[in-house]
Amino acid sequence: MGVTVDVHQVYRYPFEQVVSSFLRKYPNSMDKNVIAVRIVEERTDASTGIIYRKRIAICQNVIPEILRKVSILKVPNILLEEESWLNLQERNMTIRSHCLTWTQYASMNEDSVFRESLENPNWTEFIQRGRISITGAGFLNYILETFARTFLKQGAQKVSSFPFPLTNREHSHFAETLF
Repeated sequence: MGVTVDVHQVYRYPFEQVVSSFLRKYPNSMDKNVIAVRIVEERTDASTGIIYRKRIAICQNVIPEILRKVSILKVPNILLEEESWLNLQERNMTIRSHCLTWTQYASMNEDSVFRESLENPNWTEFIQRGRISITGAGFLNYILETFARTFLKQGAQKVSSFPFPLTNREHSHFAETLF
């Protein structure tokens, strides 16, 4: 069993502005859970111009204190790895991220794309699928997946009110499914 959240959002701003804001968004005063983001690798492919970045985000442990009584959950920070491929020529950026903490008990992955909107080339479309699956925590699996579902929903709702200096389009689509 696992939790999947899909997000589709259109911003009425050009691709370059949205991607630039995304890459600068953390840390910020509106989201205290992200402590730091460090670029660990960055390179540009000379033949394609695609910019590859690997970043590590250090986040506060957001697991409720009552659940942190279990030793495997009692860590101060959670590490997330994000890889991105920015293609300025085609005006798209693909992002893959996953959790580096608790890998023996759970998997958390996000696949995202920013791209020029098909409706208007001066708008940017954002598509994301986030998945969390808890497998190695025994009786805690159900409780942790319930928390994960709430956490992913909150994250998806933050995309709609993204701390960009941007205004989002009137319609956004957000759906939750279980697999």
